[in-house]
Amino acid sequence: MAGLIRREDIDEVRNRIDLKEIVDSYVTLKSAGVGSYKGLCPFHDERSPSFHIRPQLGTFHCFGCGESGDVIAFIQKMDHSSFSETVETLAARIGYELRYEDGGTGPRKEEYGKRQRLVDAHKVAEEYFRTQLGSQEAEIARGFLNDRGFDPEAATRFSVGYAPKGWDGLLKHLRSKGFVDEELKLTGMFSEGNRGIYDRFRGRLVWPIRDLAGATIGFGARKLHEDDQGPKYLNTPETQLYKKSQVLYGIDLAKKQISKNRQIVVVEGYTDVMACHLAGITTAVATCGTAFGTDHIKIARRLLQDDGSGGEVIFTFDGDEAGQKAALRAFEEDQRFIAQTYVCVEPTGADPCDLRLSRGDEAVRELIELKRPLFEFAIRAELKKFNLNTVEGRVQALRKTAPIVGQIRDSAIRPGYARELAGWLGMDNDDVNRAVGGAIRRARLPRSSHTDTVPVTQPVDGVPAPAPAFERPDHRDPVVRLERQALEVVIQQPQRLGSEQWQAFYEARFMAPAHAAVHSGIVAASAAGASATAWVEVIRDEVPEQLRSLVSEIAVTAIPASDENSLARYCTDIINGLIELQITHRKAELIGRLQRAEMEPEGEEYSQINRELMELEMRRRILRGN
Repeated sequence: MAGLIRREDIDEVRNRIDLKEIVDSYVTLKSAGVGSYKGLCPFHDERSPSFHIRPQLGTFHCFGCGESGDVIAFIQKMDHSSFSETVETLAARIGYELRYEDGGTGPRKEEYGKRQRLVDAHKVAEEYFRTQLGSQEAEIARGFLNDRGFDPEAATRFSVGYAPKGWDGLLKHLRSKGFVDEELKLTGMFSEGNRGIYDRFRGRLVWPIRDLAGATIGFGARKLHEDDQGPKYLNTPETQLYKKSQVLYGIDLAKKQISKNRQIVVVEGYTDVMACHLAGITTAVATCGTAFGTDHIKIARRLLQDDGSGGEVIFTFDGDEAGQKAALRAFEEDQRFIAQTYVCVEPTGADPCDLRLSRGDEAVRELIELKRPLFEFAIRAELKKFNLNTVEGRVQALRKTAPIVGQIRDSAIRPGYARELAGWLGMDNDDVNRAVGGAIRRARLPRSSHTDTVPVTQPVDGVPAPAPAFERPDHRDPVVRLERQALEVVIQQPQRLGSEQWQAFYEARFMAPAHAAVHSGIVAASAAGASATAWVEVIRDEVPEQLRSLVSEIAVTAIPASDENSLARYCTDIINGLIELQITHRKAELIGRLQRAEMEPEGEEYSQINRELMELEMRRRILRGN
């Protein structure tokens, strides 16, 4: 059973992984000063680099879009993987065996090794199929693609290949690459008979199916020859790598645009994905031999960042009866999304591939643009089941469709569809509104049966607990600017502070609220004994959530120093400046006390304040070297 990964193991993985090595595989980095690098942000489009990393601190931050975090957060954002998946992947990369809480377990080292062999076998197989597409035997496959409007460049773009008709072409090829039969049995690329294993895919056009990280984990194959007695489409069976309920064809190509555009288009086949992408709909994906289900929704929500701030899920289905049923099945899953769901049904029954072939790329784009809300489609589909020319038929239709309108989450849209339903039924608006209201109340009844409890979504006693608000510090203020510079030094170069400087920093008073909160986070991280590589991440954990990006920004801001000597001088000057600022604050307080209080010039309190003022002035002169 999987469990929570131990905190110390997470820290160990984070400490051992080189952030620069990881980021280098996604971003072209250039030096941006001592220990700092910058490049074009992988999370948003830009022309000038605003993405910065500091490998020694294990932190990245983009000054353009605000994305920030450590190496785990970077991989999560790039590969759209969960926290646990990311830590396990990074641990496997360095050969570190993770431990889990409560007796839970994770993938063992040997399992990682086996998995990598399976991935390697699929990579070799994909290359083999792609090479075979150029063979004389594959003329039928090339003709199939050409007849559907796909030229050789398109075939290359989508890594389409061909599986020869023989029984052991792929088997011999993989054996020649060092793979043994016991490994190959686990790949799903082979069937087993009395004489051993043989190629599963024979005489077929082949598409590689990849995971979010871009690794090929299975194949989909289309029948081409009339003497092939198998199904029209044949996919990889369930394996350690391939779970059909968790894979989406084209997700590796579409994931970046899905996240950027907050849109995912779900089509029905491999050629439909190709047609959509070639027509400019680069957010298109397809399920692989199964309906769009719960696990697919989890992937889509992760990519869409489905948090209620917008996003579109668009389903395209054939106009035939099967397509109608598929659309209604999708509606049953609609409530799992926060994003708005839509449906596109081509009236003539043409799928995106056929549409592109007959009417061009523009027709495919128009199909997507003419999307209809999925709940409207579901309402109309339900209405078709009843005879609306009779009173009985209209009443029955209202009973079936009112709950559908009640499921519409957006309370601003729901009344509009209630009015539309009234028009479609030819009934009074009030009658329909009452039916919808009743459906909503019935849907809520199980959750509100205990009237003496406070719903978790409501504030206690009706008083919300407001999150602290932090304005961005104004660096035009010299004091605020010095505070920021001091935080940059302490976060980026904590090893340069001596014990006296640390004590002065602990006691420092920061004027900007955001800076004060970061200062408190640093003090807490220091008290916790955070390691050098976990330093920034611990500080981020200690500050309010809305300031975590600011911590990362501070951690990667370039310090104006060209070498180690100038860096050391700069750090000393800034920390001394902060200490002098605190001396100035304290002197002002003491002088104020003298002015406000009625003290005897010879009294003890008066003398004590004067002594402290003299000591402060001495410290100030020492700092300045006077």
